[in-house]
Amino acid sequence: MSKLPLLPTTVIGSYPRPKWLRESIRLHKAGKISDEDLQEAFNDAVIAVLKDHYNAGVDVPTDGEVRRDEMVEFFAERIKGFKFYGPVRVWGTAYYRKPSVVSKIEYKKPMLVDEFTFAKSVSYTDNLKITITGPYTIVEWSYNEYYKNKKDLVFDLAKAINQEIKNLVEAGAKIIQIDEPALHTRREDVSWGVEAVNEAVKGVNAKLVMHICYGEYSFVAPYLNELKVDQINFAFKIYNYKPLELLKRYGFDKELGAGVIDVHNRRIETSEEVANDIRKILEYFTPEKLWINPDCGLKLLSRKIAYQKLVSMVEGTKVVREELKRKGYSVD
Repeated sequence: MSKLPLLPTTVIGSYPRPKWLRESIRLHKAGKISDEDLQEAFNDAVIAVLKDHYNAGVDVPTDGEVRRDEMVEFFAERIKGFKFYGPVRVWGTAYYRKPSVVSKIEYKKPMLVDEFTFAKSVSYTDNLKITITGPYTIVEWSYNEYYKNKKDLVFDLAKAINQEIKNLVEAGAKIIQIDEPALHTRREDVSWGVEAVNEAVKGVNAKLVMHICYGEYSFVAPYLNELKVDQINFAFKIYNYKPLELLKRYGFDKELGAGVIDVHNRRIETSEEVANDIRKILEYFTPEKLWINPDCGLKLLSRKIAYQKLVSMVEGTKVVREELKRKGYSVD
C-alpha cells in the first residue's frame, strides 16, 4: 500500500452503473451485441467509475462492482454446488435470483482476478480495494438442499472464498474487503459465523477489511475483536451514530470504517454536516484508527447524486483534517 492521509476516505464497493452500460447489458441479453462488445462496455464503465472516484478525491477507490448484478448471485454462479431455479421476490416488485446449494461446494477457478487486474491497470492509485461477499452472507441469502446443517455449508464456502482471496493477493491485491451484511442476522449463529470469516481470511497477507451494515449490531459487538481483519466498516449515518456507544462499551480496538453518508436517501449531505459527524465519531475513537466511508454501496442512487455525496464526504473529511493538523497531527 502507498501511504494514506489521516482519515482515509473510501467507498464500500458498488457504484451506479452508467446508463450506457445498462443499455449494453440489455442489448447483450437480447442477442444484439457480442460478448466482446459487452466486455468493452464493462471495461469502459470501470474507467468511468474510477474517474468519478478520482474527481471526488476518494483515497481508496473500487471499480464500482459494475460487472456484478448482485452480491450473492455473482459468486453463486461461479462456485460449484449452486443452482438457480428462478427469481424470488425480495420486497415490493424487487426480485433476485436466489441460489440454492444442491451439491458439495467446490472452488472452480478465479472469480475476481480478471476484473481486479483490469481495474488495477487503470486505477489512479495502488490503494485499490477489491470486495468479495463473505461465506455467511452468501449462505444466509441462499437455500440449502444438500448440507445437513448450515454451519458445515458456511465453512465449506469459507474455504472456497479463502482460495479466491489468496488468488487476488497473488494478482497484486493489497486491500480486500469481505462483505458480511448478514452476519448479525441471527444471534445464535454469530459466534461460529465469526469463525467462518476467520477461515475465509486464514493465511492471507493483505490489508483486510470487513463490511457490516444494517441490522442488530448488539448481536455481533461482543465478537468484533475476534475477527482476524484489520478494519471493520459500519453503517452509522442511518442510525444517527448511536452504535458508537455500543462499540466503545465492548472495547472495539480495530480500525473503524465509519459510514457518514446515507445511501438510501437522495438528499446530499453538506460537507459541514459530514465534518460535524466526523467530529462526533472522534469523541469515541482516535483519528489514527478512523477511515471515512458511506454507510453501504451507492449503486441504488443515480450516478449524479452518488458522485455529489462522495464530494461532500471528501470535502467534509478535509475540513476535519485541517483541524487535526492545527492540533499537531500529521495528516499527509
